[in-house]
Amino acid sequence: MTYVVTDNCIRCKYMDCVEVCPVDCFHELEAMLVIDPEACIDCGVCEPECPVEAIQRDGEDALGPWIAFAAEQAAHAPVITRKGEPPADAAKWEGRPGKFALVFGRSL
Repeated sequence: MTYVVTDNCIRCKYMDCVEVCPVDCFHELEAMLVIDPEACIDCGVCEPECPVEAIQRDGEDALGPWIAFAAEQAAHAPVITRKGEPPADAAKWEGRPGKFALVFGRSL
């Protein structure tokens, strides 16, 4: 099992989750964070820290594409261990549907 960062993180990227992770499994992309599914120990401390509820626990088939995306991206993105500044327009993006396709130009 692993935890997964989903669509709600895109362009919000609040990063409250990063500092509580005991195994440094978060990786930073330009538009969002991802959790390395190989490094995640399924402790769950990150999930309640996300103010936009972008982190979900694996266990649903619908999260499979997100896990594959995270694994692919984590292999190339830097590990992040400290909370940074969210984008200036983060509030504008909160709850907006279809962000993945808008930002990445493809669907999962």
